Amino acid sequence: MAVATPAAQAQPASQAVRGRQRRQREEELLVWPDLVFVEFISAVVFTITFTILAYMVDALLLDRADPAVTPNPSKAPWYFLNLQELLLHMHPALAGVIVPTVALIALGAIPYFDTDNEGQGEWLSTARAWPITAVGAVVGAAGTTLLILYDAGKHVQVYEMIANGTWSPDPDAPGFVGWPSWLGWATNLRAIQNDISWPEELTRVPLGSKVLRTDLLGLPAIDLDVNLPAVLVEQIIPVTMMIGLPLLLSFVAARVGLARTKRDHMILQFSGFIATFLTLTIIGTYFRGAGLELVPYTIFVGDH
Repeated sequence: MAVATPAAQAQPASQAVRGRQRRQREEELLVWPDLVFVEFISAVVFTITFTILAYMVDALLLDRADPAVTPNPSKAPWYFLNLQELLLHMHPALAGVIVPTVALIALGAIPYFDTDNEGQGEWLSTARAWPITAVGAVVGAAGTTLLILYDAGKHVQVYEMIANGTWSPDPDAPGFVGWPSWLGWATNLRAIQNDISWPEELTRVPLGSKVLRTDLLGLPAIDLDVNLPAVLVEQIIPVTMMIGLPLLLSFVAARVGLARTKRDHMILQFSGFIATFLTLTIIGTYFRGAGLELVPYTIFVGDH
């Protein structure tokens, strides 16, 4: 039978069960005046800077709005241009509702995934934080740009410029070398749906009359025909890209030893998300011209 020694009996419970150590007073900051004073100064500097910019830079204002004339292109406010850019590449419900909702939920879930108490509340608190941030930002910005260029068919233009040896290849010129017809499905994302001879059965799948039999419940029948190629292009491929590429980035970063902890992976994913967000906003603001076509540079809304 085990007998407790006097030393063990005298040991305080706080030492027997080791918990998180209390921070010293000099390691803490009070909301007032430490935090509020810094926020107040930042707000004053921001307001003064905004006032100076408003006085020195003229806003790009157009004429009075005319309900009978729609500007081309018709753009959303700048803070929604990232979502408008997404609308060009996937289903509207996915780009306008599901993706923003999932993104907000994922950002809110970061503290529940990264539960390490070490370095809480510190920016770039890990030893590899700076290189991880740089890699996440570069991969996010470059990957988003390449995907947008692909969906705009810019790789086709590059191929034709190289094949014809000129910066402005003329399709009507003798001996013109165009994009191979057998690669027509790789012109852009929408070409997968339009340039492939899909069977008629796949373009009109009668879910309403075959699967969702609401008429058996005494309700009106649902007239629902699903276009599987459209679902593939507008939903399956974009969702696969948005989920698969970040997971692939974390996998590669873990394999090469760049990201080793949960916080490393969260810094990597967050920096990639911010870079993607900014890239979508910049392209939607400055590089979308008439008809929302991808153009070299534009800042104006367009001609009436």
